[in-house]
Amino acid sequence: MTTQSATQRTFFAGAVVFFLLLLLSSPLPRPLGSAAPAAAVGMIEIAELLAHPELYDHQDVVVTGKVMNVQLATNRQGQPAYGFLLQDQAGTLKVVSLGQLEVHEGDQVIVEGVFSRLRQVGRTIVYNEIKALSVKPLTRVNPDFVG
Repeated sequence: MTTQSATQRTFFAGAVVFFLLLLLSSPLPRPLGSAAPAAAVGMIEIAELLAHPELYDHQDVVVTGKVMNVQLATNRQGQPAYGFLLQDQAGTLKVVSLGQLEVHEGDQVIVEGVFSRLRQVGRTIVYNEIKALSVKPLTRVNPDFVG
């Protein structure tokens, strides 16, 4: 492998990361008359979700944090499912989804999904949860973005 081809691959990988981050930070489509604040359309801090959960209830959100307490399960239809805590310096949210989990305990991730300030499961109430549509490890995007 030549230095030039390695440099070209590095440049291409950087360009892909740039466009992914640009795409993720662009506004998500919202129905007309949505009550969510302007911040709800892009990356949101966990602290903001915890401080104003009623403003983001049932809204699309994009957040980052560290994967903690991974739990794997199977739903009633036999499909794989998972849950974990998404943690940053400001707080913790629960993340749940169907499918195979492609991240590991301790990974820094970006989660895109629908936020619920509360959800009742039988007699139990679950607060501050994201039903994930996408969970991507930041280290696979670009290790330079992870501190």
